[in-house]
Amino acid sequence: MNVDSAGLDVLSRQECLDLLSSTPIGRIVFTDRALPAVQPVTFCLDGENGEDIVIRTGVGSKLAAATRHTVVAFEVDDFDPDTRTGWSVTAVGRARAVCDPAEIARLSRLPLTAWAPGDRNHFIVVRAEQLSGRRIRH
Repeated sequence: MNVDSAGLDVLSRQECLDLLSSTPIGRIVFTDRALPAVQPVTFCLDGENGEDIVIRTGVGSKLAAATRHTVVAFEVDDFDPDTRTGWSVTAVGRARAVCDPAEIARLSRLPLTAWAPGDRNHFIVVRAEQLSGRRIRH
């Protein structure tokens, strides 16, 4: 196991993907009117290698408008304050809005349910081009 300069375990790409797939909520970081924005979202992994992050949102949402062919970051984590243990995984990649009806139909069948109310028929896919993670052990 590799350790970084802060003494945290450096996770492999596969460990990062395994942790990404273990939780249904993450945070997407994007630019909204030239300012950084962070929004919690439900997601699931998809794609040929299970490395595409799929988010379901509303067509007119701020997130849908801000993530058309832009570079975004995506983060998931889990921490236990009692044991002072946890992990964090960050993905960076280009977001794309899904427009193809066949792909929308396929993505609609994924186990991806939005928690927020309202119509959620717009899909954003983020290809995890850069993936990094750290784990802290007590």
